[in-house]
Amino acid sequence: MARLRELVDFLGLKRSIVGLLCMVILVGMGEKMAERFLPIYLIALGGGAISVGLLNGLDNLLSALYSFPGGYLSDRLGIKRALLVFNLVAMFGFVIVILVPAWPAVILGAVFFLSWTAISLPATMDLVAKVLPKHKRTMGVSVQSFVRRVPMALGPVVGGLCIDRWGTTDGVRIAFLAALGMATVAAVAQQVLIEDERRDQRVGPSRSPSPFAVLREMRPELRNLLVSDVLVRFCEQVPYAFVVVWAMQRIASPVSGTQFGILTSIEMATAMLIYIPVAYLADRSHKKPFVVITFVFFTLFPLALMFCESFPLLAAAFILRGLKEFGEPTRKALIMDLAPEDRKALTFGAYYLMRDTLVSIAAFGGAFLWQISPQANFLAAFACGALGTLWFAVRGRDLKR
Repeated sequence: MARLRELVDFLGLKRSIVGLLCMVILVGMGEKMAERFLPIYLIALGGGAISVGLLNGLDNLLSALYSFPGGYLSDRLGIKRALLVFNLVAMFGFVIVILVPAWPAVILGAVFFLSWTAISLPATMDLVAKVLPKHKRTMGVSVQSFVRRVPMALGPVVGGLCIDRWGTTDGVRIAFLAALGMATVAAVAQQVLIEDERRDQRVGPSRSPSPFAVLREMRPELRNLLVSDVLVRFCEQVPYAFVVVWAMQRIASPVSGTQFGILTSIEMATAMLIYIPVAYLADRSHKKPFVVITFVFFTLFPLALMFCESFPLLAAAFILRGLKEFGEPTRKALIMDLAPEDRKALTFGAYYLMRDTLVSIAAFGGAFLWQISPQANFLAAFACGALGTLWFAVRGRDLKR
């Protein structure tokens, strides 16, 4: 028992954190069974490359627009109530896609279910910051990220099996039906396990809810991280929606839905293997080197993908893609460290509002680059990543130890 308690303390597994992890597994599993195959589903329903670009652009734009309200609601309603609201919004989006098999309905449903990760992220980070001491925050974020990769690894495999068994349209709708059921269970679990906050932990009415006011209050170190993060996310999002199209339709030896699910599992397994040891080191040293290494891996993936024409080569590229998570929890923990103690969720939401609003431009632009050629898409992404990595390497600052 003593060793078990030591392990629980090492991983920062408080009761509320366990409730958060249950929610992450259940909602994430349902979401990733279907969401990863939405580009193929849109094409099967009659949408073309522009509809795929629209979906990816909406994903980033909505992530931006929902992040700040998510932080605001978390501070005003409390984390527990806010998370329930966010789950109900996502479930409504699942229902739309299940009931209406048409690509405009998928886009409409995405307005709701794509919101879950973005709108709940400030609340989850705020929960970690409130429950755990500062020297455990990177570990807390890493454990959450580790657990989140379990459904990200398994969900696409199950979704791929559904597509191979029932076809693209029926398979994706069955996956969304499963997502609705798991989200319902998650809503109940989070209400039972996550503890209520004291009212004095929430933001009072005298504090400005304006994202522009919060952005003006950001420390210069956080602004420099934001600039480099925007450029690196350009690198990720320009090709993001078209990776599945490249792998399943455009390469010399296209992969099946199940094989693409396996590729995603390879990516997630790689990320999961490095989370805990990196968090242990990052909590005991400077965070900047870990973030720089992460940005390097982000930058290399689209360049590597351009040369992958078969499953074995794609597997190697997806290992590289998994390594981009090397310092992602460290980056999020750095944001929380640099945010004011009394408005961390608001600051986190404002950061993501600015970042994802700008990055949505890249997601929309990725569709037009893809129409020129996949190579133009991948090379443009690589250039953005290289610039962002260089910016943070030169201008980025770490907290003083």
